[in-house]
Amino acid sequence: MTGWVRFIAMGLLAGAAAGCTVLPSSGPSRTEIETQQPDDDQRYLLIDVDDRTLHLMQQQRPPSFGGRFGDYRPPSRYVVGVGDTLSVTIWEAAAGGLFSGPVIDRLGTGSRSAAIPEQQVAQDGSITVPYAGRIPVAGKTTSQIEQTVVDRLAGKAIEPQAVVVVTRSVSNSATVLGEATTGAIVPLSPRGDRVLDVIAAAGGIKVPAHEVFVRLSRGNATVTLPMQRLLNDPKEDVYVRPLDKIVVIRDPQTFTVFGAAGHPTVVPFDALGITLEEAVARVGGLVDNRADPSGVYLMRLEPVSFATQLRPDARPLEAYGHVRVIYRWNMRDPNFIFLARGFRIRNKDAIYVANAPLSDLQKITSVFNSVAQPVATTVAVVP
Repeated sequence: MTGWVRFIAMGLLAGAAAGCTVLPSSGPSRTEIETQQPDDDQRYLLIDVDDRTLHLMQQQRPPSFGGRFGDYRPPSRYVVGVGDTLSVTIWEAAAGGLFSGPVIDRLGTGSRSAAIPEQQVAQDGSITVPYAGRIPVAGKTTSQIEQTVVDRLAGKAIEPQAVVVVTRSVSNSATVLGEATTGAIVPLSPRGDRVLDVIAAAGGIKVPAHEVFVRLSRGNATVTLPMQRLLNDPKEDVYVRPLDKIVVIRDPQTFTVFGAAGHPTVVPFDALGITLEEAVARVGGLVDNRADPSGVYLMRLEPVSFATQLRPDARPLEAYGHVRVIYRWNMRDPNFIFLARGFRIRNKDAIYVANAPLSDLQKITSVFNSVAQPVATTVAVVP
């Protein structure tokens, strides 16, 4: 009867071996990933990471405030605009003039100045000063406005002098808003204010910096950067111009690790610039008795232009201007560990560690043992 046991067991083992695809698995095997690419219909690019690949990645230019706006100087002039509120004070050299009180006696001098009520610059860009009429002020500095007032009052007031102060500026301000800050309309100072200055004036950020992105819009141009880029690179902290809009966005960054890793999970970024080496270490590395060190993959959507640089001869399927790219790592090669140290993880990357072939063999053996043992017991019972 032992022949029957051997026959049944070998049949089960052969069936299990022929149907490995029905065995439990955390994902595709290395063979399945590397062979499911018809030449005429590539669903994804399979790229071996090497020094050339890292060099191409380093040549990519990320979005940049400095590169797009490229102005590291403060505004050349601080001018008044429509909607600003001005305060005008006029002095005269002696009492008894248009803007000064009368002389009471020989010892009294009377008031020699007069403050004109604050007024907003009208749509036509002008304000009104008594005895001077409508004065155009839009596009002029306060010193130019002061001189215009004095010239208009010459011959009417007693040696007049004028001081013009912008008490509230709308045209020389930037708007800050977003879920990571309190938001405000921030007046810009004549010395010039940088992006971080304006965000600080609006109350700063309320969440960790590595979760924050800053979007700067100027005219028809808009660029978004991680907050940490602003903090780490002074060239990105450009001067803000009037009417700029700054949106502070909270967008926690994550990457996913699954397969034969120590702790497959979704991992949040806690800093800018996590490398593949650090990413694998954060999930406990590879599982010794399951993982295939030559089957470590990183999956990412890349722009078509960059995918063409990686594989000029390939014609993968495109989706909305992007191509599915799978970067392959062979962790058995010590040099790949150094390459992993230079490969930076991006938001929404997926890292997959394939099962080793021996792991599937162990599963087949387990199936064999679980089925053969009851059969052997039954045969032993039957006389």
